[in-house]
Amino acid sequence: MNIFRLAGDMTHLASVLVLLLKIHTIKSCAVFFVELNGLDFMLLNLGFMGIVMNFCVFKVQVTLDLKVLLQGVNVKHGHEICVSLKTQELYALVFVTRYLDIFTDFISLYNTTMKLVFLGSSLSIVWYMRHHKIVRRSYDKDQDTFRHVLLVVPCLVLALVIHEKFTFKEIMWTFSIFLEAVAILPQLVLLQRTRNIDNLTGQYILLLG
Repeated sequence: MNIFRLAGDMTHLASVLVLLLKIHTIKSCAVFFVELNGLDFMLLNLGFMGIVMNFCVFKVQVTLDLKVLLQGVNVKHGHEICVSLKTQELYALVFVTRYLDIFTDFISLYNTTMKLVFLGSSLSIVWYMRHHKIVRRSYDKDQDTFRHVLLVVPCLVLALVIHEKFTFKEIMWTFSIFLEAVAILPQLVLLQRTRNIDNLTGQYILLLG
C-alpha cells in the first residue's frame, strides 16, 4: 500500500473523530438553552444535586450537576459549533461521488472498510448538524453562508473537460478529486468571520488540511 495514501486516510479519519468528539461534547455539554414562553433558561454546571423539573408546557430533566437560572431576556449565543455545514455537505458529496463503485468493485478489505467509514461518518455529521435538536441549535447558519454552487459547478465542468475516459463513474471520480481540493473553503470563511476557534476546531482543521 502507498504510504502517502495510508497517511492521508489516517489524518482524514483522525479529523472525523475529532469532529465527532466535538459534536458529542456539544450534545453532553452542561451549558445549553431551553425556551419557555419567549424566555431563555440558561442551564449552568454548578455541581449541585440532581434537579428534575416538570412543567405542563414542557419537561426538563437536569442531571446531577445543573441548576436553572431564569434570564429575563433572550440569549442569542450558547455553546456554538464553529464548524461549517457547507463544508461537511461538500465532503459528503465528495465521498458519495467517489465511491460509486463500492458495491461493484472489490479491491481489498481495507479499501472497502475505509469507503464505508468515510461515507457513514460524513453523512452522519451532516445529519447531526441538520436534524439533531441540540447540535443544530448550536450551528451558526447566519455566518455559514458560502454558496455551494460556486464550488460544485466549476469542479463539475473541469471533470467534464479533464478526465481519463468519458464514463459516468470516471467523471464523478474526477469531480470528487477537484471538489475535495476546495471543500474546506466554506470552513475557512466561517472561521474568518466568527474568529472563534476552540481547541477541537483547530485540531480538526489541522488534520483536515
